[in-house]
Amino acid sequence: MADDVHDDDTGVAELVEPELPRDANDLPPLDFSMFIVSLRTSAIMHLGEGAQGRRDLDLTLARQEIDLLGLLEEKTRGNLSGDEERLLSQILFDLRTKFIAARTPR
Repeated sequence: MADDVHDDDTGVAELVEPELPRDANDLPPLDFSMFIVSLRTSAIMHLGEGAQGRRDLDLTLARQEIDLLGLLEEKTRGNLSGDEERLLSQILFDLRTKFIAARTPR
């Protein structure tokens, strides 16, 4: 899905959140990109960034989701479209960065 990752003015890829469906008939078709975005959403929630004003931090579950995405990256190497590969790579970079920040004492 080309719409999932955009380059900003500096040439850095930025993940764009898909719009939420208005009803069940508006659900996007299921594909690999939707699957990895779903795993990303789950990891983000475990990193305490899911709901506004609510921080449910579970680093063990976040790590499991991130590791699962890493496993998918490894096992699908060479079999993804360029857009899918970039999306997965960007999601992993973003989640790993957020995970390290969440583990670091403030």
